[in-house]
Amino acid sequence: MSTILAIDTSTEACSVALLYCNEITHDFKISARDHTKQILPMIDNILKQSNCSLSQIDAIAFGQGPGSFTGVRIGIGVAQGLALGIDKPMIGVSTLMTLAQGAYRTNNATHVLAAIDARMNEVYLGQYRYEHNQWQALIPECVIAPKCVFDKVKNLSSDTYSAGTGWQTYPDMINNIKQSDILLPHAQDLVVLAQQKWQNNEWVSVGDVEPTYLRNEVTWKKLPGR
Repeated sequence: MSTILAIDTSTEACSVALLYCNEITHDFKISARDHTKQILPMIDNILKQSNCSLSQIDAIAFGQGPGSFTGVRIGIGVAQGLALGIDKPMIGVSTLMTLAQGAYRTNNATHVLAAIDARMNEVYLGQYRYEHNQWQALIPECVIAPKCVFDKVKNLSSDTYSAGTGWQTYPDMINNIKQSDILLPHAQDLVVLAQQKWQNNEWVSVGDVEPTYLRNEVTWKKLPGR
């Protein structure tokens, strides 16, 4: 039975969850500008509430993006510091897939279009289908103009749900899509995905952690001569 601490600060939400003794304890706050002040006390409170110490944790899971550049870096930095201190591995989980898992939890959604407002008239987009007890990505995660979303998605069905802040900002990206109750990623959903990764040995050492930025990749590809 695994014990996993999950941290997400990739958006304006600050979220922590602990999977311990097969139960999930979690905390969630909207904290747009003070993630660094909120996250460590939240972690401490969750551990105390569950009567669990850091030394009992098997792995530290984190939201690896896409999302706010600063938010992703804060979450990874805190997770790396904790993992290094207890000499434990780390598990990176997609922010967009975490949104899909949230829609599954709240709306029993098995087909989800997750979109996060990426500013600059773009969204981070992911499309997922839940089958065989796990999520399948139908398209690669991308940063995209809202007007191009409809042409990007595949096999859009009548039971597709939206998740994420992108749909608040650009509600007309796709008409008549069902709305889930999930706007921001929750660590209680991240830790569920992290547990699956842990069981599949999909973890990394502290030094091998890589964030997902997406926009950096797009900028790089547009450089002259590349």
